[in-house]
Amino acid sequence: MASAATTATTTAVPNGTIKVTGKLKLTKAQVSATVIAQRQQLIEQLNEAHKAVEMLTKDLKLEREKKKGKMQVNECQVNAPPVSNRLKQRKTLKGHFGKVLGIQWCLGPIHRDKLVSASIDSSIIVWNGRTGAKNSLIRVNSAWMMTVAMSPTGNFVACGGLDSIATGYPVDYEGIPDDKRPAAPVWELQRHDGYVSCCRFLSDEHLLTSSGDGTCILWDLPSRDPLTHFHGHEADALTCTPLTENTFVSGGIDCTAKVWDMRTGRCEQTHEGHDSDINSLDRFPDGQAFVTGSDDNTSRIFDTRCWGQVATFGGSKMQISVTSVGLSASGRLLFTGYDDAQCRIWDVMRGELLDSSLKGHTRRVSGVGVSFGGLAVATSSWDNTVKIWA
Repeated sequence: MASAATTATTTAVPNGTIKVTGKLKLTKAQVSATVIAQRQQLIEQLNEAHKAVEMLTKDLKLEREKKKGKMQVNECQVNAPPVSNRLKQRKTLKGHFGKVLGIQWCLGPIHRDKLVSASIDSSIIVWNGRTGAKNSLIRVNSAWMMTVAMSPTGNFVACGGLDSIATGYPVDYEGIPDDKRPAAPVWELQRHDGYVSCCRFLSDEHLLTSSGDGTCILWDLPSRDPLTHFHGHEADALTCTPLTENTFVSGGIDCTAKVWDMRTGRCEQTHEGHDSDINSLDRFPDGQAFVTGSDDNTSRIFDTRCWGQVATFGGSKMQISVTSVGLSASGRLLFTGYDDAQCRIWDVMRGELLDSSLKGHTRRVSGVGVSFGGLAVATSSWDNTVKIWA
């Protein structure tokens, strides 16, 4: 191998070492050996970093498993004064001739006392929750509805189900029509390849849907076109709800809750913790956290700021699936519907189940909703009724 050519000069320094000055010219072989050595050193450093990350990930998972199913104890939880359930059944809304599959209050100030319900009898009813009167009845073509929603203005309702179509209807507050034929929809949205499991209005112009095809879609209603598709669930997406102006959360059979950015279509966070299907979601008033209800008999609170689960309600001692969830206007109380026909109430701050629950239904509670302003709670059931509690 050729020797190195050099123009360097050496000088002695007082401490006995040699100081090299000038430029050292290396042969190609020496440069290659140096590069290979440096590359090998970098590879070893990267491998060590990967091992450290894997160990840290394992430690975090173990720590998460230890805390799984336990309410996080903090000063607020310990010192929060107890609350009691003062809600009483005020109205029983009868009008459906089949299972009531879902409800939603109008989340706008003008029609804050209105709520909508859907049933397998192929009807949608808009109720006055304060008086118990039927304001409008809409007959639809499909008997297999799975979800219903009302726009914030109260001018439109939407439904979806096993026909894989999200359909919208105008709300006529003139009363019950004499015509027995199905109503004419104002729009029909057909892009999902599976059943429509949930639909939620963002405004009169935008609708959010989730589907059994594992996707969610943000729709532009004036054009009837999808604005954004959201792909990420490994199985059926069962529920969705808006969080903030630009984000929403979805849950599904893959036991995960995913937070999405509606502007980019990307999944920003994936929250794990449930052991079975996530059936229902609701947001906290500030949009920074949300609650889930699952077939694993638990409801859980996830916070987007800490990217994790902060509380669990229910568990092994309560072998009943959670079908629906709803939060009070302050976020202090959590209303959970169950398969055993009861709606139980949890104190979120103390992590305790209140002594009394909302009893009155005779079959599965299919939906829970809190009115705009939080003055009333509505529950729907497979016993064909809707009940108002206040």
